[in-house]
Amino acid sequence: MKMKFGIKEVVATGIGTALFIVLTNVQVPFGIVPNTALQSRVAVITFFAAVFGPVVGGIIGLVGHALGDALFYGGVWWSWVFPDAVFGIAVGLFAAKYAIKEGGFCTAKTIVLFNIVQIVGNAIAWILVAPVLDIVIYAEPANKVFMQGVLAFIGNIVVAGVLGTLLCFAYSKIGAKSSGLKKED
Repeated sequence: MKMKFGIKEVVATGIGTALFIVLTNVQVPFGIVPNTALQSRVAVITFFAAVFGPVVGGIIGLVGHALGDALFYGGVWWSWVFPDAVFGIAVGLFAAKYAIKEGGFCTAKTIVLFNIVQIVGNAIAWILVAPVLDIVIYAEPANKVFMQGVLAFIGNIVVAGVLGTLLCFAYSKIGAKSSGLKKED
Protein backbone atom coordinates (compact mmCIF):
# COMPACT_ATOMS: atom_id res chain seq x y z
CA MET A 1 0.00 0.00 0.00
CA LYS A 2 1.55 3.25 -1.14
CA MET A 3 0.78 6.15 1.16
CA LYS A 4 0.83 9.66 -0.21
CA PHE A 5 1.25 12.68 2.03
CA GLY A 6 1.16 15.83 -0.04
CA ILE A 7 -0.35 19.29 0.24
CA LYS A 8 -3.96 17.99 0.20
CA GLU A 9 -3.19 15.69 3.12
CA VAL A 10 -1.47 18.50 5.05
CA VAL A 11 -4.48 20.79 4.54
CA ALA A 12 -6.90 17.97 5.44
CA THR A 13 -4.91 17.28 8.61
CA GLY A 14 -5.06 20.94 9.64
CA ILE A 15 -8.76 21.31 8.93
CA GLY A 16 -9.62 17.97 10.52
CA THR A 17 -7.57 18.72 13.63
CA ALA A 18 -9.15 22.16 14.00
CA LEU A 19 -12.68 20.72 13.63
CA PHE A 20 -11.87 17.91 16.07
CA ILE A 21 -10.65 20.45 18.66
CA VAL A 22 -13.64 22.77 18.21
CA LEU A 23 -16.05 19.85 18.62
CA THR A 24 -14.31 18.57 21.78
CA ASN A 25 -16.82 20.26 24.05
CA VAL A 26 -19.86 19.33 21.93
CA GLN A 27 -21.08 16.18 23.63
CA VAL A 28 -24.03 14.44 25.23
CA PRO A 29 -22.99 12.72 28.50
CA PHE A 30 -24.14 9.14 29.03
CA GLY A 31 -24.74 9.80 32.72
CA ILE A 32 -23.99 6.17 33.58
CA VAL A 33 -20.23 6.25 34.06
CA PRO A 34 -18.23 9.47 34.52
CA ASN A 35 -16.29 11.01 31.63
CA THR A 36 -18.13 9.22 28.82
CA ALA A 37 -20.35 10.89 26.26
CA LEU A 38 -21.56 10.86 22.67
CA GLN A 39 -19.13 13.11 20.81
CA SER A 40 -19.70 14.48 17.33
CA ARG A 41 -15.94 14.90 16.83
CA VAL A 42 -15.77 11.16 16.21
CA ALA A 43 -17.42 11.78 12.84
CA VAL A 44 -14.62 14.21 11.94
CA ILE A 45 -11.80 11.74 12.52
CA THR A 46 -13.80 8.96 10.83
CA PHE A 47 -14.45 11.06 7.72
CA PHE A 48 -10.94 12.49 7.31
CA ALA A 49 -9.28 9.11 7.92
CA ALA A 50 -11.61 7.41 5.43
CA VAL A 51 -10.93 10.02 2.74
CA PHE A 52 -7.23 10.84 3.29
CA GLY A 53 -5.78 7.74 4.93
CA PRO A 54 -4.10 6.50 8.10
CA VAL A 55 -1.48 9.24 8.54
CA VAL A 56 -4.12 11.98 8.44
CA GLY A 57 -6.43 9.96 10.71
CA GLY A 58 -3.67 9.20 13.19
CA ILE A 59 -2.48 12.80 13.40
CA ILE A 60 -6.00 14.17 13.82
CA GLY A 61 -6.67 11.64 16.58
CA LEU A 62 -3.40 12.32 18.40
CA VAL A 63 -3.00 16.09 18.01
CA GLY A 64 -6.71 16.95 17.94
CA HIS A 65 -7.51 14.99 21.06
CA ALA A 66 -4.43 16.22 22.97
CA LEU A 67 -5.03 19.88 22.12
CA GLY A 68 -8.78 19.57 22.72
CA ASP A 69 -8.16 18.11 26.18
CA ALA A 70 -5.55 20.75 27.00
CA LEU A 71 -7.74 23.66 25.86
CA PHE A 72 -11.10 22.54 27.26
CA TYR A 73 -10.12 20.47 30.30
CA GLY A 74 -6.76 21.90 31.33
CA GLY A 75 -4.88 18.63 31.02
CA VAL A 76 -4.30 15.74 28.65
CA TRP A 77 -5.54 12.24 29.45
CA TRP A 78 -3.06 10.32 27.29
CA SER A 79 -4.74 6.96 27.74
CA TRP A 80 -7.68 8.36 25.76
CA VAL A 81 -5.60 10.35 23.27
CA PHE A 82 -3.72 7.36 21.88
CA PRO A 83 -6.89 5.33 21.20
CA ASP A 84 -8.21 8.12 18.96
CA ALA A 85 -4.96 7.94 16.99
CA VAL A 86 -5.29 4.14 16.78
CA PHE A 87 -8.87 4.51 15.55
CA GLY A 88 -7.89 7.09 12.92
CA ILE A 89 -5.12 4.84 11.65
CA ALA A 90 -7.42 1.78 11.55
CA VAL A 91 -10.12 3.54 9.52
CA GLY A 92 -7.54 5.19 7.28
CA LEU A 93 -5.80 1.92 6.39
CA PHE A 94 -8.80 1.07 4.22
CA ALA A 95 -9.23 4.50 2.57
CA ALA A 96 -8.41 3.13 -0.90
CA LYS A 97 -11.06 0.42 -0.50
CA TYR A 98 -13.76 2.99 0.32
CA ALA A 99 -12.94 4.96 -2.88
CA ILE A 100 -14.67 8.03 -1.49
CA LYS A 101 -12.83 10.55 -3.67
CA GLU A 102 -13.71 8.54 -6.77
CA GLY A 103 -17.41 8.30 -5.94
CA GLY A 104 -17.23 4.63 -4.94
CA PHE A 105 -18.73 5.01 -1.46
CA CYS A 106 -22.25 4.74 -2.83
CA THR A 107 -22.53 0.95 -2.83
CA ALA A 108 -23.88 -1.16 0.00
CA LYS A 109 -20.73 -3.30 -0.08
CA THR A 110 -18.45 -0.31 0.52
CA ILE A 111 -20.64 1.17 3.24
CA VAL A 112 -20.77 -2.20 5.03
CA LEU A 113 -16.96 -2.54 4.77
CA PHE A 114 -16.54 0.99 6.15
CA ASN A 115 -18.79 0.22 9.11
CA ILE A 116 -17.14 -3.12 9.85
CA VAL A 117 -13.75 -1.37 9.88
CA GLN A 118 -14.96 1.47 12.11
CA ILE A 119 -16.55 -1.00 14.55
CA VAL A 120 -13.38 -3.12 14.75
CA GLY A 121 -11.21 0.02 15.00
CA ASN A 122 -13.39 1.38 17.79
CA ALA A 123 -13.32 -1.96 19.60
CA ILE A 124 -9.52 -2.08 19.54
CA ALA A 125 -9.22 1.57 20.57
CA TRP A 126 -11.85 1.73 23.32
CA ILE A 127 -12.33 -1.79 24.66
CA LEU A 128 -8.63 -2.68 24.59
CA VAL A 129 -6.18 0.23 24.28
CA ALA A 130 -7.90 2.91 26.41
CA PRO A 131 -8.67 0.74 29.47
CA VAL A 132 -5.25 -0.94 29.44
CA LEU A 133 -3.49 2.44 29.23
CA ASP A 134 -5.74 3.82 32.00
CA ILE A 135 -4.62 0.96 34.24
CA VAL A 136 -0.92 1.11 33.26
CA ILE A 137 -0.47 4.90 33.18
CA TYR A 138 -2.92 6.14 35.83
CA ALA A 139 -3.52 3.03 38.00
CA GLU A 140 -7.27 3.39 37.45
CA PRO A 141 -9.56 0.59 38.70
CA ALA A 142 -10.15 -2.01 35.98
CA ASN A 143 -13.92 -2.30 36.45
CA LYS A 144 -14.39 1.47 35.98
CA VAL A 145 -12.14 1.87 32.93
CA PHE A 146 -13.46 -1.15 31.08
CA MET A 147 -17.03 0.12 31.60
CA GLN A 148 -15.95 3.56 30.30
CA GLY A 149 -14.27 1.87 27.34
CA VAL A 150 -17.37 -0.14 26.45
CA LEU A 151 -19.58 2.97 26.64
CA ALA A 152 -17.10 4.97 24.54
CA PHE A 153 -17.08 2.11 22.02
CA ILE A 154 -20.88 2.06 21.80
CA GLY A 155 -21.16 5.83 21.48
CA ASN A 156 -18.39 6.03 18.89
CA ILE A 157 -19.77 3.27 16.67
CA VAL A 158 -23.14 5.04 16.64
CA VAL A 159 -21.66 8.46 15.80
CA ALA A 160 -19.19 7.05 13.24
CA GLY A 161 -21.86 4.77 11.80
CA VAL A 162 -24.44 7.49 11.34
CA LEU A 163 -22.61 10.81 10.92
CA GLY A 164 -19.40 9.32 9.52
CA THR A 165 -21.29 7.28 6.93
CA LEU A 166 -23.41 10.28 5.92
CA LEU A 167 -20.37 12.55 5.55
CA CYS A 168 -18.50 9.96 3.48
CA PHE A 169 -21.54 9.26 1.30
CA ALA A 170 -22.23 12.96 0.65
CA TYR A 171 -18.58 13.76 -0.07
CA SER A 172 -18.32 10.76 -2.40
CA LYS A 173 -21.35 11.96 -4.36
CA ILE A 174 -20.24 15.61 -4.52
CA GLY A 175 -16.48 15.05 -4.79
CA ALA A 176 -16.70 12.60 -7.65
CA LYS A 177 -18.95 14.92 -9.66
CA SER A 178 -16.71 17.95 -9.16
CA SER A 179 -13.48 16.11 -9.93
CA GLY A 180 -14.71 13.97 -12.80
CA LEU A 181 -13.34 10.85 -11.08
CA LYS A 182 -16.60 8.87 -10.89
CA LYS A 183 -15.85 5.22 -10.23
CA GLU A 184 -17.85 2.79 -12.32
CA ASP A 185 -19.86 0.31 -10.23
